[in-house]
Amino acid sequence: MFSLRRDRNDHARSDPAPSRWAWRMQRLMLTPAFRFGLRVGVPFCVTLLAGTVYLADPDRRAAIAEGVADARASIEERPEFMVKLMAIDGASGTLAADIRTAVPLDFPQSSFDLDLTAIRKQIKTLNGVKSVNVRIRPGGVLQVDITPRVPVAIWRNEDGLVLVDAAGAHVSAIAARAEFPGLPLIAGEGAARHVPEALALHQTAAVLGDRLKGVVRMGNRRWDIVLDREQRILLPEEKAMQALERVIALEKAEHVLSRDVARVDLRLAHRPTVRMTKDATEAWWDIKQGTED
Repeated sequence: MFSLRRDRNDHARSDPAPSRWAWRMQRLMLTPAFRFGLRVGVPFCVTLLAGTVYLADPDRRAAIAEGVADARASIEERPEFMVKLMAIDGASGTLAADIRTAVPLDFPQSSFDLDLTAIRKQIKTLNGVKSVNVRIRPGGVLQVDITPRVPVAIWRNEDGLVLVDAAGAHVSAIAARAEFPGLPLIAGEGAARHVPEALALHQTAAVLGDRLKGVVRMGNRRWDIVLDREQRILLPEEKAMQALERVIALEKAEHVLSRDVARVDLRLAHRPTVRMTKDATEAWWDIKQGTED
């Protein structure tokens, strides 16, 4: 009897079947997500906790920041990354001086500290600049390539005299027309928005020679051709070029503008009129009265 019980107890103790918790743990270890968490998540959490504890000290954080700044400075301030001067191509002396004033840079300077986009935008705001390209050339040169606006006319407005390009954009202000004697003079409100039309009228009226003084925009609707001796040719809103050509043809045939005429009014195509000067009108009245007497 004693032998039989002993055999049964030994058999119970040597049972290889796992316990319930051991079985669940084995099943859990077979789960891919759990194994990934043990392999990646636990080290990450431990590292994060250690880093948080280490960086909780302000002195340690300051030391790390200072070390990073020193490392960065040692790279950025290497000779191959330093910009020593700025070269400007495509701009005249005055425009180049304006660019250097608008972008006051102290050289030498690390290329990492230069915001090329901001520099380009700042230069583009200058009136005389049509387009600009900014790049860093080998050798430590900040290269600025300028496409300048080309003045085609002088616009007289309430602020003075301004050079404008073919699109009517401001180029620069000038003190006197004599600075650019070869450019035509336009005036009046809104004249800069119609530069091509003004240039075409000025070119057609150029046959009048030195008598031509300029082209004036009237009421932002139409043009007047201004001549010397205070003469004017009043052009219509539409078909102004054809009207001007008729006046020039009449001048060649009859020398109308060479007489005591103050205004040639072509605003009404079906009824052109000529206004005489004050002296001519008074002389005409004197002659008429003398004839009646």
